[in-house]
Amino acid sequence: MKRLENKIALVTGGSRGMGAAIVKRLAGEGATVVFTYVKGATAANTLVEELSAKGEKASAIAADSADVNAVVAAVDHTITTHGRIDILVNNAGVAVMKPFSDYTLEDYEQTMAVNTRAVFVATQAATKHMEKGGRIITIGSCMADRVVGPYGTLYSMSKSALTAFNKGLARDLGARGITTNLVQPGPVDTDMNPADGPHSDFQRQHIALGHYGQATDVADLVSFLAGPESGYINGSALTIDGGLNS
Repeated sequence: MKRLENKIALVTGGSRGMGAAIVKRLAGEGATVVFTYVKGATAANTLVEELSAKGEKASAIAADSADVNAVVAAVDHTITTHGRIDILVNNAGVAVMKPFSDYTLEDYEQTMAVNTRAVFVATQAATKHMEKGGRIITIGSCMADRVVGPYGTLYSMSKSALTAFNKGLARDLGARGITTNLVQPGPVDTDMNPADGPHSDFQRQHIALGHYGQATDVADLVSFLAGPESGYINGSALTIDGGLNS
């Protein structure tokens, strides 16, 4: 029997990058995975077909994490379709990187809506139905603890809010046997922050291992936190950054 056999998981922002890697890993471990996407319908459908061809279970729904109603609807869809939700992975995120004086109020609203508010909304909606043994896993950023260069003020602010949210949530949900943990990646080779991008050399020089991580590295950690082996890990922030913050 696979580690996550008979588990129902919802992954926000699962059509590409780290999200897609997480969807693949959870489905490969036996979970039935629902994931959301915004614009990548082709990528989402391709991923579903790829997993189905291997006998794994996944489905995709369009849901913009900046839209509160869409976030709640994604949770409701998962529960209505599959009867429950055991694992929630708050992965969807945006990054607007620019000089502080150039930020607009629209940049602020979009960043906070996706990176912070959507996490609150999805978690509240999911945990109303989650039973003992449930898992909340949120993708933060190592920039919540250390900002090594300019242009990340807004992004790091949005991600730092997740640290306190995660700790408070552990107190609120612990008595119900539900764990909540935060995964804080450093530079990971995705289309949001490619290893050959314009800022990659600057980031790489701060990484103790000297190279970017892969999306599968993050997916491996998420899978561990979603499984039975992690039952006593709660309210923790696990940094996976190759030593960037060391």
